[in-house]
Amino acid sequence: MFYGASPDIFKKAKALRDNPTKAEKVLWEKLRLKQLGVKFRRQHPINIYIADFYCHEKKLVIEVDEDYHLVPDQKEHDELRTEDLKEFGIEVIRFKNEQVLNEINEVLKMINGVIVSRFPNL
Repeated sequence: MFYGASPDIFKKAKALRDNPTKAEKVLWEKLRLKQLGVKFRRQHPINIYIADFYCHEKKLVIEVDEDYHLVPDQKEHDELRTEDLKEFGIEVIRFKNEQVLNEINEVLKMINGVIVSRFPNL
């Protein structure tokens, strides 16, 4: 479930859990307690990365991106990260902060669609 994450990554994940963004707080309120039928963890260590939200059952990462993710170097880093996570069989979906804050019902519909389509026999 942690794919070899180091103790340092676990410490960083805890710090991130203690300081969520507004968009992360909003989305967590909709994902927690299996409201979409599966368990999500927030700021979850996966190898050398920390996923904003992770569902182990469906091998699904949800990322909530701030504006700095639009910078070319960061976009390239995000693409490499997504490819690395695919090596573990993990799918990554991304939303902008504004989407989560202003269109939460649409975001939840998209997330639910991915949940339903991933490993439907589980």
